[in-house]
Amino acid sequence: MDYLASTYYFDYETDKIQELVKEFKTDTLTPKEKAIGLYLKIRDEWRYDPYQISLIKEGYIASNIAQRPKGHCVDKSILLIACLRAVKIPARIHLAKVKNHIGVERLIEKFGTNELTPHGMVNVFLDGKWLKVSPAFNKALCRKCNVAPLDFDGENDSMFQEFNNAGNVFMEYLDDYGHFEDVPLDFIFNNMKEHYPAIIDQYEGLEEIKL
Repeated sequence: MDYLASTYYFDYETDKIQELVKEFKTDTLTPKEKAIGLYLKIRDEWRYDPYQISLIKEGYIASNIAQRPKGHCVDKSILLIACLRAVKIPARIHLAKVKNHIGVERLIEKFGTNELTPHGMVNVFLDGKWLKVSPAFNKALCRKCNVAPLDFDGENDSMFQEFNNAGNVFMEYLDDYGHFEDVPLDFIFNNMKEHYPAIIDQYEGLEEIKL
């Protein structure tokens, strides 16, 4: 499988994505340094927002995501993958089901549960191995939740903050759906409909969910 390809969703040949990665298109940085820099850029320059979800395929195109100030975990993962592929680093999307334990009141109010699915993260290929990274939670949100920002050293998985700064459980993985070569939109929509049928039915026919 080609994890460097430009696709309909990972459209890194567009001007918007090329603008995002221009500082990393240099031989003075190693692939590891580029991956870390792009991870931090996507993590912090796009706010995490799980309450706005696109219901059309155009909403999952990296160059369209790049034009918004915020996004949920799948959005931010798509954007990071496009940027990594743009600088010749293999990357692919990985989906899972997670459970949040801190600051979940609004999640439960809107979704009826503190379980979120599908949760998007990124597999990045560095130094001969695949690593799992999650760029979802921006630094400002982590401070608000009293959780250390999730860093990435380019050598180890960086998937989630298991505990907050007080030692309380923050997040856990419930199911692993595996990785995909491209954005599996049918799987994403079917997964949301299975877990949040009342929400999906309410917004059927619209382009976007805003909770």
